[in-house]
Amino acid sequence: MTRKPMIGHHVSSAAKGLRHVFVRDLSVMATLGIHEHEKLKAQRIIVNIDLSVVEGTHPAADTIDSVVSYEIVVKKVEAMVAEGHVNLVETLAEKIAAACLKDRRVVAARVRIEKPDIIANARSVGIEIERVKTRRS
Repeated sequence: MTRKPMIGHHVSSAAKGLRHVFVRDLSVMATLGIHEHEKLKAQRIIVNIDLSVVEGTHPAADTIDSVVSYEIVVKKVEAMVAEGHVNLVETLAEKIAAACLKDRRVVAARVRIEKPDIIANARSVGIEIERVKTRRS
């Protein structure tokens, strides 16, 4: 079975000045879930993130601080997971999306969290959200 790419209506576009920064299949051990055993023992989760980023009118300088860094995005996810137990995958996804949208250049964030080891006869279960920055954000 092939996984569908995480492409929405925020496709990379030269006309709109958008590029995408993405993280695919980040495997992290997390205490995540409502069941008692999920609160006591970390389980593997798979995180996918797709950020629509405004490029600006000038080409980016050839320095890391001139772009949205996927390395920083990964570190944010790892830090959130390290903070401790979260009951719902939805809550973690919302936290990840909100953290990414704090960067003024990010206009939309799509976050998918999968729990691949939770249901024996399913490759994975989970959720996907997409959040778009409002003008006030």
